[in-house]
Amino acid sequence: MSSPASGSELIKLSPAARLSRLPAYIFVRLDELKAEARKNGKDLIDLGLGNPDAPTPSPVVNALRDAVSEPAFHGYPPFDGIPEFKAAIAGWMKRRYQVELEPAREILPLAGSKEGLAHLAMAYLDHGDLALIPSPCYPVHQRGPVLAGASIFSLPLTAENGFVPDLEAIPAEVAAAAKLLIINYPNNPTGATVNGDVLERAVHFCRQHQILLVHDFAYGEIYFEPERPHSLLEFSGAKEIGIEFHTLSKAFNMAGWRVGFAAGNETVIKTLYALKTNIDYGVFAAIQTAAMAALSLPDTEIETIRNTYRQRRDLLVSGLKAMGWRVNPPQAGMYVWLALPRSLGMSSSEFCEHLLNETGVVVTPGIAFGDGGEGYVRISLVAPVERLREALRRWQSSRLKP
Repeated sequence: MSSPASGSELIKLSPAARLSRLPAYIFVRLDELKAEARKNGKDLIDLGLGNPDAPTPSPVVNALRDAVSEPAFHGYPPFDGIPEFKAAIAGWMKRRYQVELEPAREILPLAGSKEGLAHLAMAYLDHGDLALIPSPCYPVHQRGPVLAGASIFSLPLTAENGFVPDLEAIPAEVAAAAKLLIINYPNNPTGATVNGDVLERAVHFCRQHQILLVHDFAYGEIYFEPERPHSLLEFSGAKEIGIEFHTLSKAFNMAGWRVGFAAGNETVIKTLYALKTNIDYGVFAAIQTAAMAALSLPDTEIETIRNTYRQRRDLLVSGLKAMGWRVNPPQAGMYVWLALPRSLGMSSSEFCEHLLNETGVVVTPGIAFGDGGEGYVRISLVAPVERLREALRRWQSSRLKP
């Protein structure tokens, strides 16, 4: 008796060609390595993903607990978000950044900023269109345009240029053809910040060449310098060609809640909304209500979270320097961007695999953030200081030092 046919024999299961354009997702390989290590009884200190380890503030949790029992929230939410949440976002942007927004037209709640960034690429980029994308970058900055069928022109971010793209070096024919530019400050993975001049130059460049300017502002509230990072929308003309993505994941320890928002150009917001109505039903209204509670928290709550990352940054940077590593303290964000000396003779992926196997310490290879990330590793500040001290102790005992 013959065995049943497998699914692949019954239907055509060839993946869409667009998936073949994507590079391997390094975080999947890291998960496989971590699972194998845990299976073998290894105690891992996971500094790979930027996954906040502290609990969400209790007022936010309490707000969700109350809202989730409200029958009115159990149906589909409005596609474009509940009006109260959008009003709270407008109030937050006015209070924090002195940015005026019309809630009904210039704000769109999202299931996290990653979702919004990917969908924006689908909304604006067709096959053969050109996107200007920094390298290294947060993976969805590149992968969203690739999935949309666009071509990528990479803008190198190097230590020599302060991890800022040189827009003036973009060839004239590339600038003329480009449809979208993504920037991200405070930057993931490098931790770099920029002053207002850099953002103003980006606005001028995009206005000059009629390019949609996209600012990923995920780490706007996690900074360590006296001057807070700037919202793109603070600058004259930005709203005419720009859109900014925010998330509550980092500033409020709400990564698993999947809530954020886009703000800026009315036409771009409307286009993103039109795409999303064909894909999802928006964010659960109870979560939007809890997000309102987050945005109304006193500044001291965010300052506490910020100080936690500052303490961890200082400990990790001083420990790495004591081992002989050359490392600059990040100005913002949740990561240390560590250059690997050529003398080690390893790629970033090889280094991370060796470090995991020898010490149980998990960090992310720079190649996960594009070709421009090779030669670096990213260390996430997502463990208590005691575990960071243990990670440094194990690392010090290994052979993986400069």
